[in-house]
Amino acid sequence: MTDAPQDRRSAAGPEARAARATVDEAEIARFAAMADEWWDPRGKFAPLHRLNPARLRLIRDAICRNFGLDPAIDRPFEGLRIVDLGCGGGLVCEPMARLGAAVTGIDAGVETVEIARAHAERSGLEIDYRHGTAEALAGAGEAFDVVLNLEVVEHVADVAAFMAAAGALVKPGGLQIVATLNRTLRSMALGVVAAEYVLRWVPPGTHDWRKFRKPSEVAAHLRAAGLTVGQVSGLVYNPLTDSWQESDDLGVNYTMVAQRPS
Repeated sequence: MTDAPQDRRSAAGPEARAARATVDEAEIARFAAMADEWWDPRGKFAPLHRLNPARLRLIRDAICRNFGLDPAIDRPFEGLRIVDLGCGGGLVCEPMARLGAAVTGIDAGVETVEIARAHAERSGLEIDYRHGTAEALAGAGEAFDVVLNLEVVEHVADVAAFMAAAGALVKPGGLQIVATLNRTLRSMALGVVAAEYVLRWVPPGTHDWRKFRKPSEVAAHLRAAGLTVGQVSGLVYNPLTDSWQESDDLGVNYTMVAQRPS
């Protein structure tokens, strides 16, 4: 069963191989093995379900500020085109669609895209889910008002190539929002040792601490893509309320908002 995929890859032309240059096949296989659990709030993606409310508030408010929108109305994102890179099962795509955006979800995992597409259909949401990569989208000349780059950079094989492609997708006046883990001793202790081996929030081996990116590194990639870095916020977990909240503490999880000048 392993021969056919290898044959397909070897037969692919240079453009197809380049479009997957940032894909880490081991990471894709790891998430594919858990694909059926994306929408189980008590399953292997439970930490993302806990994180989502705080993360979605931050994303919503950043987009509304940038485009002068009212977050209090039902569908403030009407008329905006948003892409979620490494969209997984659609935990962010679906809320963006409910806020009125035209949403495209991209993921390199076939099983994951199928799960996301089926859940959106059951939920009555029109979301353009595609099996693909940021490089392929950029190569096709596509552009979006908002590019969501959430918990992806720590899983790709070539960060510079991936960030260049993600940056190329941002329209003039548009945003890229990056969320990832800082490479600190605290993130090693909390994001890897505690989360994977003590609390068992995620399966062991989910994260490689060496792939975590410092804010200065992410900012450098964004600037290299022609974007202006703006708001940088931390997200911290409160064990007393079992919830996440925005913070000035960037030591573990953080989010960075960058705009392409008009």
